[in-house]
Amino acid sequence: MASLPVSDPALPVSIDDVRAAHARIAPSIVRTPTLISRTLSELTGATVYLKFENLQFTAAYKERGALNTLLQLSDEARAKGVIAASAGNHAQGLAYHANRLGVPATIVMPRNTPTVKVTQTQAHRADVILEGDTFDAAYAHARLLESERGFTFVHPFDDPRIIAGQGTVAVEMLEDHPDIDTLVVPIGGGGLISGMATVARAAARPIEVVGVQAELYPSMYNRINATQLACAGDTLAEGIAVKEPGGITAQMVARLVDEIVLVSERSLEEAVSLLLQIEKTVVEGAGAAGLAALLAHPERFRGRTVGVVLCGGNIDTRLLANVLLRDLARSGRLARLRLQLQDQPGALYGVMRVFDRERVNIIEIYHQRVFTTLPAKGLITDIECEARDRAHLDRLIVALREAGYEVRPVDLA
Repeated sequence: MASLPVSDPALPVSIDDVRAAHARIAPSIVRTPTLISRTLSELTGATVYLKFENLQFTAAYKERGALNTLLQLSDEARAKGVIAASAGNHAQGLAYHANRLGVPATIVMPRNTPTVKVTQTQAHRADVILEGDTFDAAYAHARLLESERGFTFVHPFDDPRIIAGQGTVAVEMLEDHPDIDTLVVPIGGGGLISGMATVARAAARPIEVVGVQAELYPSMYNRINATQLACAGDTLAEGIAVKEPGGITAQMVARLVDEIVLVSERSLEEAVSLLLQIEKTVVEGAGAAGLAALLAHPERFRGRTVGVVLCGGNIDTRLLANVLLRDLARSGRLARLRLQLQDQPGALYGVMRVFDRERVNIIEIYHQRVFTTLPAKGLITDIECEARDRAHLDRLIVALREAGYEVRPVDLA
C-alpha cells in the first residue's frame, strides 16, 4: 500500500474537499445505514459491512456528487441551468436535486434508453432530449448544447466536485464502523472510488481500497495495468460499463487504489440474488459488484473487515426476475429435464408416477414430435420442475433412469 500524506497536492481532490462536501450535502442526503451481514460474513470468510446506498431517494449514491456540484454553482449558472449526458443514475440524481433547488436541468439520453428511465427522469421535471444511438453521441450533443445555451455541464465522474461528493460515502462508513480495514468499491468512470480512496488515505490507520470492474468492461483496469482487454458486451452491471475512464479519476486511482479485481457475469448474478435472498434488498448489477468480488476472490478478503458499497438499486424488474430464476436453476431448485418417450397412450403417465414418488413439483411440460432425429413413433419431452435442492434433483434423475427412461438436464447456456 502506498504511503501518502493526508493532503496530496498533486491530486485535485483532498480530504478537506470531501469533508466540506459532506457538511454541504448532509442536510439533503439520506445518511444510509452501514450494517454488518452475519450470513455473508460466514459465506465469504470476511467480516462484511454493507453500505445501503440503494436507499437514497433516487436509489443510488450519484445524488451526492450531483448535489455537491449544484450547491457550488454561481447564481448566474443556476439561472441558466445545468446539462448532463446520462441514461442512468446520474441523470436521476442531478434532475432530482436540480428540481428541488429550482435549477433548470436538461438531460441528453441515447434514443434507445429504456422508457422507464426516461419517464423517471422527466418525473423530476428535467427536460429530456433523446439524441443519437450511443452514449458518445448523446454526450457530444450535450456538450454542443452547453456551448450554445450557456448551460453548466455536470460530468458523471470526471469532476473534482463530483468526486468529493461521492467520497462522502466513505466518511459515513468509517464514522459508523471505524474497524473497517478494507473498502471494496465498484468502478465505472472512477468517481466513487476516487473520492472514497481520498478518505481512506487520510485515515489514521491503514485502509486498503480495492476496485471492482465487470470482466466485460475492464477500462480502468486496462488504464492502470497497461493491458488491452476488450471492453464490450451486454453486462448485468451496465452502471459501470464505461469504455473510457476519466482523466482525473485515472490519475487518482493510480495513486490511491491498491488493486482492481475483475468479476464475471455469473458472480454478478449470484451477488444480486444473494443480496435479495439474504439481506432482502434490491440492487442493480453495478451495486452488487463489491459482493461479487468477495465471492469471486475469497482468498483476497478472507479475515479482513470489509466495507462494501451497494451503490445502486435501479434494476429492471424483468431482468431481476431472470437473474433470480437463473440462480434457482444453477442451485438445482429449478430444472428442465429432457426425456425420450414413445408416442403412445400412458407414456407420460409413467413418468409422472416417478415425479410423484420423488415429490418433485412439475411446472411445465413441452412435447416435440416433428423437429427431432428420433423415429416417427418417438418424441422429446421437456419437463420444467421444482426440487428442494441439487441433491433432491439428482435423486429424481437417478429414479427416472432406473425406471428405464433416457433423461438429461438441459443446462443454462
